[in-house]
Amino acid sequence: MTQQTNIASQTAFGEAVVTGDLDALDGIVAAGSVDHDPAPGQAPGPEGYKAMFGALRAAFPDLNVQVEHLVATDDELAFAYVITGTHLGPLMGRPATGRKVSYRGMQISRFDRDGKLVERWGSSDELGMLRQLGLAEV
Repeated sequence: MTQQTNIASQTAFGEAVVTGDLDALDGIVAAGSVDHDPAPGQAPGPEGYKAMFGALRAAFPDLNVQVEHLVATDDELAFAYVITGTHLGPLMGRPATGRKVSYRGMQISRFDRDGKLVERWGSSDELGMLRQLGLAEV
């Protein structure tokens, strides 16, 4: 595995999420991949990521993820990103607000020797996102 292989895998993961081609995650995420910060009820492996990002894309059909800073080793990537989108579908049982959001996050991804995602640690400013939508008090 190389830094470039892992960057290519992470880039393909991001493209799958942004375009909605979530079936592409089958070739990018290892079957037993562990998300150390999963969404409620998120299963391991590609199916868990497909369900999580499918729900997020249903809430924000114009979802975009922009990587702002990236650091890579031979088996891990750490990056900071900004998520933007318009709330046009249900989110956490709440109806669409039509409001736009922009919030930050960070992630560490670990890859196996084939360049498949095997572990993920991440944190997004979900409270900030909910505040922008008017769904959480300050």
